[in-house]
Amino acid sequence: MNKRVYMDHAATTYTKTEVLQTMMPFYTELFGNPSSVHQFGREVKKHIDTAREQIAKALGALPEEIYFTAGGSEADNWAIKGIAYANRKKGNHIITTKIEHPGLLESCKYLEKEGFEVTYLDVDEYGLVKPEDVERAIKENTILISVMYANNEIGTIQSIAEIAGLAKERKIYFHTDAVQAVGSIKIDVKEQNIDLLSLSAHKFYGPKGVGALYIRKGVKIISILHGGHQERGRRAGTENVPGIIGLGKAIEIAVNTMDENAARIKALRDKLIQGVMEKVPYTRLNGHPEKRLPGNTSFCFEFIEGESLLLNLDIKGIAGSSGSACSSGSLDPSHVLLAIGLSHEIAHGSLRLSLGDINTQEDIDYVLEVLPPIVDRLRQMSPLYERVKGGK
Repeated sequence: MNKRVYMDHAATTYTKTEVLQTMMPFYTELFGNPSSVHQFGREVKKHIDTAREQIAKALGALPEEIYFTAGGSEADNWAIKGIAYANRKKGNHIITTKIEHPGLLESCKYLEKEGFEVTYLDVDEYGLVKPEDVERAIKENTILISVMYANNEIGTIQSIAEIAGLAKERKIYFHTDAVQAVGSIKIDVKEQNIDLLSLSAHKFYGPKGVGALYIRKGVKIISILHGGHQERGRRAGTENVPGIIGLGKAIEIAVNTMDENAARIKALRDKLIQGVMEKVPYTRLNGHPEKRLPGNTSFCFEFIEGESLLLNLDIKGIAGSSGSACSSGSLDPSHVLLAIGLSHEIAHGSLRLSLGDINTQEDIDYVLEVLPPIVDRLRQMSPLYERVKGGK
């Protein structure tokens, strides 16, 4: 049987044993509804408050600024739509980038149908948005700027503090989708002038189906889920108690082990990048060579289709991705790769290998052994590759 190597941590991580153990009592003994006034409910609410404090501490926020959601997509939807509708009398212009997560881009497209104006900023060849481009895009009616902290496909980390500073100077709200960044790199919402931040537990070894939106105290925002008075009246629906407890524990572990884990994973990442670039000709590294997430690698291989590559790697026990897990059903090339200037043909040959806690030196060696012959075999089927190889 082939070795099994999981390199799709940007899509999801496993739930750590310590996190699961923390969650288990809330399925059985501690099952009360936190909105109930009796002892069963009050006891559970205390644990939810503890989780809220864990998240706030990890972000440099106040506990009352943390609101639980069903994940990153809901948090993005709430941030964009909630700010837009709450501040419509002040203005109707939103600034974002062309490489955002679908949850944010689709929210913006929806708002355009509602009469809002959205500016989608270009990025450079590395996926960086220039702060001066953000500044030039600001209008008198701009009410929100949203820039992803670190890209989920190519791993590029943006100059968030600088861009958020521009927004603060002009009294414009700033939101960042930090789903990929939280738990991997240090974030301080106060120091970085962030007004709203989205996160999701399953990206840092917590459970799926739970996330949070940080909303700075004083931000004018409306709710998009109506009903009960949970989350201090801002997000209706009975809380996903086990998920919230798991989120709190996962982020606590992630922050406490961040420096050590990031250094180890970055070393593996760099070895993988170097090996692929040396062993496989006609290969492009996507994203910034230095300003990138510790575990992210993204390549484009000319003369092949990414889907075929993924299937062949899967046969060898290697799990990777061709881009965002939320758009994997699409036949179109990645909007992120197109935004950094790649042609459709090259963008179709993409491969993202995202590393995590479970990856080892042996995993890297195995991928570097298996990947090059697979790419070469797939290229043999390409008439264009034969012409290039033959110098014609």
